[in-house]
Amino acid sequence: METSLIFFSQLNMCESKEKTFFRLIHGSAKEESSKEARIRAKEKRNRLSLLLQKAEFHEETHASRSGHLDKETRVSPEEAVIWGESFDKLLSHKDGLEAFTRFLKTEFSEENVEFWIACEDFKKSKDPQQIILKAKAIYEKFIQSDAPQEVNLDFHTKELITKSIGQPTRHSFDAAQSRVYQLMEQDSYPRFLKSDLYLDLIEGRPQRPTNLRRRSRSFTYNEFQDVKSDVSIWL
Repeated sequence: METSLIFFSQLNMCESKEKTFFRLIHGSAKEESSKEARIRAKEKRNRLSLLLQKAEFHEETHASRSGHLDKETRVSPEEAVIWGESFDKLLSHKDGLEAFTRFLKTEFSEENVEFWIACEDFKKSKDPQQIILKAKAIYEKFIQSDAPQEVNLDFHTKELITKSIGQPTRHSFDAAQSRVYQLMEQDSYPRFLKSDLYLDLIEGRPQRPTNLRRRSRSFTYNEFQDVKSDVSIWL
């Protein structure tokens, strides 16, 4: 008579009951742990997908809003013609200043008009502490050597500002602002009047897309309108 032997791969009959129980429980724990890891990974993927969808939605909303604003602030040819009468009339008009800033960005020289805007805001400051903070921020952003948006000033003008920056007044940047104003009036303004951007405006043609340089933190005219006399815009 033959005896059949059956081998169990997962259960060794020679082992004690305690060892067998431990192996079964330990294996079950591993499976449970693996299952939990898969669940957590799935949850992470779902959260990442949701974040990506939100980012795409934000970009689409921002683009649609930008297009809406462009339509609302459309400049009439009559208004644009007035900007050609003098540089002062261009800068004194909100849309004119914005259009000129856009043009300077295509020439990579927007720091000039941004410095001029900063000085205009600075001269409205009355609180002594705000004057000190803003003067320091303007100096570090536009005046000092290797400033992130250093404007083109002669040595004498820069030296006067450097010496007075410790005790600034509302007129500390008057000479520099006047110098930058003259530079824009004599150099950039004539080119602006001949640019496609301006010619399209006076002819009433749709605005063409422009390739603008992106900076890590560039002060723009729109930000100037939204923030009134706030020192944080210079930091």
